[in-house]
Amino acid sequence: MNVGIGLPIGDPALLLDWARRADAGPFSTLGLLDRLVYDNPEPLVALAVLAGATSRVRVQTEVLLAPLRDTSLLAKQAATLDRMSGGRLVLGLGVGGREDDHQVAGVDLRTRGRRLDEQLAVMRRIWSGEPYGDGAGPIGPAPARTRGPEVLFGGFKPVALERVARWGDGFLAAAAPSWAGGLFDTVRTFWKEHGRDGEPRIVAQVNVALGSQDVIDDARARMGAYYAFSGMADRMVAGMLTTPGEIRDAIAAFADLGADEVMLYCYGLDPAQVDRLADVL
Repeated sequence: MNVGIGLPIGDPALLLDWARRADAGPFSTLGLLDRLVYDNPEPLVALAVLAGATSRVRVQTEVLLAPLRDTSLLAKQAATLDRMSGGRLVLGLGVGGREDDHQVAGVDLRTRGRRLDEQLAVMRRIWSGEPYGDGAGPIGPAPARTRGPEVLFGGFKPVALERVARWGDGFLAAAAPSWAGGLFDTVRTFWKEHGRDGEPRIVAQVNVALGSQDVIDDARARMGAYYAFSGMADRMVAGMLTTPGEIRDAIAAFADLGADEVMLYCYGLDPAQVDRLADVL
């Protein structure tokens, strides 16, 4: 079971410390959230900096809101980061649901799913080296992999889960073990129905804070502010894992469900959490 670290978004200046500690430890991946109308770092820019400061860990958007972005430029940015990091980019994609993000980007919230599907068709073509079309030639550079960086999709609705089989390499599950198993099974069923070889890569996510009560309180406050829009912030914060035993149990539960990786997502800013979490593994 691989275990990654979801990075806090509250202070971009701290992320180099987090990344270097994770790269020196047992962790597989660094993940970073995406919002537009929020005080968070832009994930592709931030992960490019972190990739340059590390040598081993993968860098993962979790999830990048692709419909907010220009398709061809996103394809070029992702290919550049993938190539320059030696194939360490994992492109986690989703549609998002915040109206203000879509308003500022000038994108229709109601058509974001269809737009994402259209974007994937274009990006796959760009990454394969084919001409863009309509008289425009290829858009480089070539990514580290022929088909482009590994693409994971997040989501809960059937159309989002089927998208994994149609366009992706795996699934990002921001769900507790108690109901993640059903999502995993649905993704695997769609995978087989679409005639895909092998198995989709399954990446689970749990929210954690490990340290003093101040660290835990800081994490809860920041997570609550991030999810305030949803009306379910209190319930989500209540699910945060704050002891080594809880974290070990969650990792074991996801392993039993067949997950390939668990991302331990942090909202508190204390970088010493990386070392504490390493001791849990």
